[in-house]
This record gives sequence, structure tokens and C-alpha cells, in this order.
Amino acid sequence: MPTTGESGKGPARSKRVDARRNQQTLLTAAAAVFVTSGVDAPIREIAARAGVGMGTIYRHFPTRADLVVAVYRHQVDACAEAGPALLDEADSPLSALRQWVDLFVDFLVTKHGLANAMQSDSSGFDALHSYFLDRLVPVCADLLDAAVEEGEIRPGTHAYELMRGIGNLCIGRDSDPRYDPRRLVALLLRGLQSCGDGGDRAG
Repeated sequence: MPTTGESGKGPARSKRVDARRNQQTLLTAAAAVFVTSGVDAPIREIAARAGVGMGTIYRHFPTRADLVVAVYRHQVDACAEAGPALLDEADSPLSALRQWVDLFVDFLVTKHGLANAMQSDSSGFDALHSYFLDRLVPVCADLLDAAVEEGEIRPGTHAYELMRGIGNLCIGRDSDPRYDPRRLVALLLRGLQSCGDGGDRAG
């Protein structure tokens, strides 16, 4: 019967939506904990932040590596989806680029310890790196192209090299609390700007 079929699908679909929402909540909480405490943070700390029991986390993610990988992909997806949204909402493409780079730096901080957490699965790490490039390089390229079209930054900067440069600047942040990569990243972005926006000036 059609009516029964439709009503039968409703609860199942609702459960899937609820399960996905709960998983996203766990991943957001885990990402926040990883930023402050690293990927070796106690699972109970993540559970407390997410407002769930530890059993719920282990049901979704049987091992710590499973959780770390899921957080990594979650952060990549969030960073990728933020690019188009920022272009729509920000005052200018350059402002969107700056905000996106800020999110990207947050992601790089969250990524700390990933290699150690996955040391037994180098192939899995390689797959994640490919996923990272496939998702984020095109987004960064779109932001750069939009800023160039508006005359806010000079042409010629490739998305991959910008992201690689930002990544290099973030190295060492966790081992030296005196080092703030965001200041240098901000200087890097200023260096991309066209003359009218505070870039190179004749001197």
C-alpha cells in the first residue's frame, strides 16, 4: 500500500538523518578538543564536550585512528564548503580569501598528530592527502581568481603554492607557544595584494 510505504520510509530516513547529525556533532567536538589538546586527548574529554557517553563515540569510531581520520575529512569538507559561502557573503573576494585562510589555518592546527595516529597505515594517510588536495586546491583557486578579477591581488599566485606556504608557516606552532603563525600568514596575504590595496609601492 502506498501510504504505508511512505510512512514506513519516514522513520528510517529520520533515524539516518539523526545519526548523521549526531556523528557531525561528535566530529565537531573532537576537532575542537584536538585543537587544544592534540589527537591524543582522552576520549572522555571529547565525549564531555559532545554531551554523549564514551560508548557512543566507540560505536561510531572503534579506534582512535578512525576518529582522527573522520575528523580530518570532516574538517576538509567544512573548509571546502566554506569557500563558496564566503564568496557570497563577504564584502569582497579578498575578505573572503582572508576568512577562508583563517579557517584553513585552524584546519592545519587540527591536523597536528595525524601522521603519528596513522603510522600503521601509510596508504590511508596518502589517500587522505589526495582527498585534501582534491577538495581544497580548487576552492582556494576560485578565491584567488575572484580576488584577481576584482583587482585586489596580483595575478600569478597558484593555489597549491599558497596553501603549501601557509602550511610551512604553521610548522612549529605546537612546539613553541611564543610562535603565532597567523601573524606571518597575514603578512603573506598582504604581500599578494595589488599596489592600490597596500601591496608593493614605489620607493
